[in-house]
Amino acid sequence: MRIDLVSEHASPLAAIGGVDAGGQNVHVAALAAGLAQRGHQVTVHTRRDDAALPDRVTTADGYDVAHVAAGPARVVPKDELLQHMGTFADVLRAEWSATRPDVVHAHFWMSGLASVQAASRLGIPVLQTFHALGSVKRRHQGDADTSPEQRIDLERDLCGDVDHVVATCSDEVFELRRLELPSDRVSIVPCGVDTDEFTPDGPAAPHSGRPRLLVLGRLVERKGQEDAVRALAAVPDAELVVVGGPPTDELDTDPEVCRLRAVAAELGVADRLVFTGAVSRADVPGWIRSADVVLAVPWYEPFGITPLEAMACGRPVVATAVGGLVDTVADGVTGDLVPPRDPAALGQALAALLADDERRTAYGAAGVTRARTRYRWSRVVADTDAVYRQVLAARSPVEAAR
Repeated sequence: MRIDLVSEHASPLAAIGGVDAGGQNVHVAALAAGLAQRGHQVTVHTRRDDAALPDRVTTADGYDVAHVAAGPARVVPKDELLQHMGTFADVLRAEWSATRPDVVHAHFWMSGLASVQAASRLGIPVLQTFHALGSVKRRHQGDADTSPEQRIDLERDLCGDVDHVVATCSDEVFELRRLELPSDRVSIVPCGVDTDEFTPDGPAAPHSGRPRLLVLGRLVERKGQEDAVRALAAVPDAELVVVGGPPTDELDTDPEVCRLRAVAAELGVADRLVFTGAVSRADVPGWIRSADVVLAVPWYEPFGITPLEAMACGRPVVATAVGGLVDTVADGVTGDLVPPRDPAALGQALAALLADDERRTAYGAAGVTRARTRYRWSRVVADTDAVYRQVLAARSPVEAAR
């Protein structure tokens, strides 16, 4: 098939760890690569955020990335991109009129808006993966939510406009039903992990000799890094390594880094808090292998790839019992689940786990098995491919001929 993925703010070529660069980028890159490996012709359409980028790039993994001129050719926060989606849609429509894909898979709600607008008169089926829902974000962030005011209504409209929704976890399906999505138009396909890259064996990042707790991801408040810093007081021998964020030479001026360092200083744990800054994707497995316990402690999380990567590397996980983490982390088997925004409970769980070598080893071994059997990318890609074929088969002969 000719398959076009649309990921308006999350390029598969982006460095991971920036404010708007994280799990969606990894997901889109791995899905595109896997689909190409299965013989499909795949193009990812993403917004041009640098004037120096070529119009089109063919990646080493066999898929193309098309840089769409929509808005200024510079980095723009994703919550400010809605105004440019009409232009994005115009570019897609022109390309799809000339070279029609068999199926379009939109990633994130604004990609869905552009895709539906571009495909509506061309008869091209559009599938949607939200990666995050505005209703959940607003519930947890309240007035701090910077999403466009109309986001929830537009996501509800999308549920009626797209052919099918590919949700990443069971909790998301519940949320989608509240947006009036019929149950027969949603399938669950989780995010995946590269079990060839993320393995228990391999090089590890340098170690200080202290027990190491590691938290990986974007430095945004909802990811719970502050809760991890506060929990550090309950594990006096351990260090907390925060992987991700701005480039290393910008750490000292980054507002979130400064805020977290101030919290650590107030608690007397500043000497045990380490920021790596942004790291290359290739270095992530080594950092995970260097940890005794990997933390994934967001306030809420649509899915969360970090626990999968940790389990694939044979590391025990302590995670908050939210969103997709409830599906991926088997409580008491591959890790421990704790309540969100509860540093005391987190600290207690970490102290107990660090004191129990046998349990950490058992969690790590069980995690490897779970990651390889349930979440390897080859399985995720195959399941996604099956959903595409299901949607195409269900279309009427009139729709299929358009």
